[in-house]
Amino acid sequence: MTVERPDPPRRGGERETLRVFLDFHRATLAMKCAGLTDEELRSRSSPPSELTLLGLVRHMAEVERTWFRRVIAGEDIPLVWSESGNFQAAYDAGSSTRSEAFAVWEDEVARSRQIEQAAESLDITGHQARWGEDVSLRFVMLHMIHEYARHNGHADFLREAIDGEVGA
Repeated sequence: MTVERPDPPRRGGERETLRVFLDFHRATLAMKCAGLTDEELRSRSSPPSELTLLGLVRHMAEVERTWFRRVIAGEDIPLVWSESGNFQAAYDAGSSTRSEAFAVWEDEVARSRQIEQAAESLDITGHQARWGEDVSLRFVMLHMIHEYARHNGHADFLREAIDGEVGA
């Protein structure tokens, strides 16, 4: 499985730059998982931590769903892996498979892209119920870049522990 990452523009507009950087980080997570078996994707590098590459994919599906669908689009939908709203549940990928986790993640990413592209501007807002306040699409996109970048650091360590693969 070859994953191609977009090259962020050096002099692009704000929205294009945010969009491409977010896609760059999405592709980075996919790259860290490329070529691994389901068992390897469920491998924990630092027990007792439950953190796995597959758990990160599931978690990021929940994050995409929450910020774009629930907050910006105002959809009244539950999390995928926790009806009680527990974000930690997604990390428990012990019985999950690549096909299941990636199908959900890819669907959520596609829906997030649709929501962002349909938005009139980065200034539109949605309500973040956990915080009790409105946030802009600009904030959501920056938050998503931060979220992926942080978890891609975890993915670097997880991948290296599995097969020694480093970089990118």
